Amino acid sequence: MIYQHLLVAVDLTEECDPVIKRAMALAQPTNAKVSLVHIVEPMAMAFGGDVPMDLSQLQQQQFDQAKERMDHLFIKYSDIQRGDSHLTYGQPRQEIHKLAKEQNCDLIVVGSHGRHGLALLLGSTANDVLHGAPCDVLAVRLQKD
Repeated sequence: MIYQHLLVAVDLTEECDPVIKRAMALAQPTNAKVSLVHIVEPMAMAFGGDVPMDLSQLQQQQFDQAKERMDHLFIKYSDIQRGDSHLTYGQPRQEIHKLAKEQNCDLIVVGSHGRHGLALLLGSTANDVLHGAPCDVLAVRLQKD
């Protein structure tokens, strides 16, 4: 299958490098478009929604740090255009699916640690994205440290 637009979900750590490299390798022969997405989860979600304090300033700092890290990716991967990146708040699965539909992506590329047992039951972003995805999903296996 020839893919035209790949959406790469990145966590903005060094672990996202193999994921981006795999997507670039897939896109290169057909000159497919590669877009990056990073989702900043609202802090209230991490605390179950009931937080007795205002987290907006911390949330903005988290968003600013993510933007800075995303900028570093454009230096590292000059083939990816800044306009082809998306940084947003929300629940990763929902936001990635929504963006894939809006941008007419035909492949979502995510990293996976290939967890088994209890770690698998606790869930992962890759597994979450797979279910209900509007297009194909490629999980790039990440090496354990």
